Amino acid sequence: MENQNYTTAILVNKPLSKAFEAVNNVRSWWTENIKGNTQKLNDEFEVRFGDVHYSKQKLIEFVPERKVVWLVTDSKLSFVKNQQEWTNTRITFELSESNGQTLIRFTHLGLVPEYECHEACSGAWSGYIHDSLKELIETGEGKPESKVM
Repeated sequence: MENQNYTTAILVNKPLSKAFEAVNNVRSWWTENIKGNTQKLNDEFEVRFGDVHYSKQKLIEFVPERKVVWLVTDSKLSFVKNQQEWTNTRITFELSESNGQTLIRFTHLGLVPEYECHEACSGAWSGYIHDSLKELIETGEGKPESKVM
């Protein structure tokens, strides 16, 4: 059976160490609305996008300059019937380097086409990975969701 999880990849002209650092600087590419830490094994953090999206992640795998895995331990997506579609899914970043370039493969394990949020969530991930994270790595400036006061 074909893998149905949402996955995408970017190739950046920066060293592995810089790309790995950026992946873990979640406030600078996903959202500034974060509570908690995102830098090491067992860190936990919560993100909010107004009343539309809440999720809590725990770093369950952390291999420096190679791989980061977040387990979504809680979620509430107000725009779908099953508001906890993300709960118990995993978000992975796998990095590799070749010829001075770094490949980042992003996968949201459990974000499958059967989920009501699949289209909206995969579209949002695509923007954050291909635009914001890539720009953060290459220019030092990402495009995260702005902090809500």
